[in-house]
Amino acid sequence: MTSAVSRRWRPRSLLQLVLLAFLMVMLPLAVLMFQAGQALSELSRLADQSARQAVEETRRARTLGALALEMERGARQYAVVEQESLLEIYDERLAEYRRLLAKQRELLPDDPDVEALSGQLDRLAELPELPLEAFKQRLTDFLPFAEHTEAMRHATNRRIDDRLDLIRQRAETVQHRLWWQTAALVSASLILMLLFTRLIVRPVRQLERRILGIGSTGRSAQPSPVQGPAELVSLDERLDWLSSRLDELEEQKQQFLRHMSHELKTPLASVREGSALLADGVAGDLTDHQREILELIDASGGELQQLIEQLLDYNLLQHNQRLEIERLDVATVVKEVLAKHHLGLQQKGMSVHCFDGPLIWRLDRTATARLLDNLVSNAVAYGEDGGELEIRARATHGCLVVEVANSGEPIPEEDRARLFEAFYQGRIRRKGALKGSGIGLSVAADCARLQHGSLVLAEDDRLAVCFRLTLPAPDADHQESLTAPAVADARNDP
Repeated sequence: MTSAVSRRWRPRSLLQLVLLAFLMVMLPLAVLMFQAGQALSELSRLADQSARQAVEETRRARTLGALALEMERGARQYAVVEQESLLEIYDERLAEYRRLLAKQRELLPDDPDVEALSGQLDRLAELPELPLEAFKQRLTDFLPFAEHTEAMRHATNRRIDDRLDLIRQRAETVQHRLWWQTAALVSASLILMLLFTRLIVRPVRQLERRILGIGSTGRSAQPSPVQGPAELVSLDERLDWLSSRLDELEEQKQQFLRHMSHELKTPLASVREGSALLADGVAGDLTDHQREILELIDASGGELQQLIEQLLDYNLLQHNQRLEIERLDVATVVKEVLAKHHLGLQQKGMSVHCFDGPLIWRLDRTATARLLDNLVSNAVAYGEDGGELEIRARATHGCLVVEVANSGEPIPEEDRARLFEAFYQGRIRRKGALKGSGIGLSVAADCARLQHGSLVLAEDDRLAVCFRLTLPAPDADHQESLTAPAVADARNDP
């Protein structure tokens, strides 16, 4: 019920989720752009209004100063030439000055110079009505009138400067507010981006882990259902089907290997038993040519049995991952493996050089013996007739190192990268009647990995092919071998 409810708000497709993520991430940025536009519009309006007022007030202050000069000039001219037209001009300038001063009072309501000018205008308005002598004596009133007019102009400039300072402070306040809004909204966009990225990437990573699990182990243990867009949920369902199908195919393959191995081993045992009876002379004496044919049949039967055993080993390693660690003498395990290949080595005419024991180590007998068996079998199959097989071992730095080297044709560079792949056939032809299965080295590498070790193709100064097995100690209490290692030439088997 919870899952069904939680999925109601989820987009039904990946495209819807991407579009929703784009819109949600862009929404804070759009709000930021809108608020920035509003703030810039407000600042622009204030700046334009202030500029207009400053121009108008500055022009009015200059006009008042010019009118004051014209009034003084007209009054002094009248005192000299006594023309009535000059008084009319004087009255017009006085009225204009009074009108502009009234507007200037709105800008400077509490300015003392404006108050003083109002009183002086009343006194100057009395001049046209005075006798000429009194008129001339009152001309000195224009000196303080000019001083107060100039002081009023400076006061106007200061008021304009104060208004510009207020606009500048307002701009700084708006700038700081925009910075905080930018930080907050961009952070919100980043958080939304991370949230939607997680919503998109999380199911993709779940699918990736699922695919890696299927590819590495053939199945994904207890997969969690993918919660996300419909396309990814559908892909997860397809992976479920693929995993089930792979499990079915793997089971069919293992069943086929078991049945085929059993079906092959039964007639093969009869063939080898019959060839052994003929070789013992049960059916009568054999000629040399007939005995040679029987030996060929018996050798081919042995190689075929070895191939079947390799298939069984490969099948077992793919499903049985249990280890039985015990203290063993590595030299004893190696000699037991060499004893199984005594006839093959003797027929090849290869001289064997094996280290002396005891070399005690904790390992799995079955896996180690199977690994060494495949390496020795590989040396018999591909080694040089009449060549050398050398097995070296040493314990160093908490690891057991075993090297199996043989003379013969070196492994080509192009084969080395895929040397341990199952069923891979290299360019070097196997010496013998049967072609190899291509899983011997793969089984050997799996046996090494099963014990947390590694098997690599190493370089050797004398011999063409050298495989190096490195096995770590199972625990810290057994990192030191109980005996010192011995290397090569300790035994020489024909």
